[in-house]
Amino acid sequence: MSAAPPSTTSSTGGPWRTAWRRLRRDRTSMAALSALLLIIAACLIGPHLSPYASDAQDTSQVLQPPSASHWMGTDLLGRDLTTRVLEGGRISLLVGVVATAVAMTIGLGYGLIAGLASHRLDSLLMRLVDILYGFPFMAFVILLTTVFGRSLTLLFVAIGAVEWLTTARVVRAQVLGLKRQEFVLAARVSGAGTFRILSRHLLPNVLGQVIIYASLTVPGIMLLEAVLSFLGLGVQPPNASWGSLIQEGANNMETSPWMLLFPGFFFVLTLLCLNTLGDALRDALDPKSHLDD
Repeated sequence: MSAAPPSTTSSTGGPWRTAWRRLRRDRTSMAALSALLLIIAACLIGPHLSPYASDAQDTSQVLQPPSASHWMGTDLLGRDLTTRVLEGGRISLLVGVVATAVAMTIGLGYGLIAGLASHRLDSLLMRLVDILYGFPFMAFVILLTTVFGRSLTLLFVAIGAVEWLTTARVVRAQVLGLKRQEFVLAARVSGAGTFRILSRHLLPNVLGQVIIYASLTVPGIMLLEAVLSFLGLGVQPPNASWGSLIQEGANNMETSPWMLLFPGFFFVLTLLCLNTLGDALRDALDPKSHLDD
């Protein structure tokens, strides 16, 4: 009788329910999740509820400090900073999620192929990864945005295209270990093709690691986008991201500190929540860290 694949269910409802139960017991994780959900909801809904358009200029309200009419003050053009911070958060979060999805998709496919390939092809694919690791990624992204333009779509692709390498290595290592397991060997003997082995046996068993790494990649990509926007190579006016708003605030921090304080606070708080949740998710999905469950 052939060996069965690693179990995806248990008497307690499976690994994902077990992980969620562990997360719920962690007050810090729940606080981070609650704060992150509030920030996301504010960024999605807030601009629609604001009486001001994000690009509406009012020369009589230039550089006004926080007040009842402008909760976070106004900027150099008299635009309401509350609306711009919330809309900027929407773009920053979108860049983080979409670029991470691009990176995870490329890295997952590359890692699966390398892990299942012959030794010679696997070595060739991983040497290519090693070479790409030697490139200065920031310079590469700057080159792409300079040559092909500074559109938001290109920013997604450019950042995602340089963030997939670690994912490829993680997935390839997982596949190398799994393809020697008895359930994969039994599937091969029974006549299962490569696609069936990938979709039914390998992919479900590597998704956990990919999700963990993705949760830790989103804040890193948001930070990279902020650096690019700070350099003037990210999101372009009249649109704004937290990075571009922080850049504007840094230029006026001595006379108008609120322009730096509010976008900086939301940006730092979001990164803190994402990193906290990523670390907690990694621990929750690690069965060795909760042997008593």
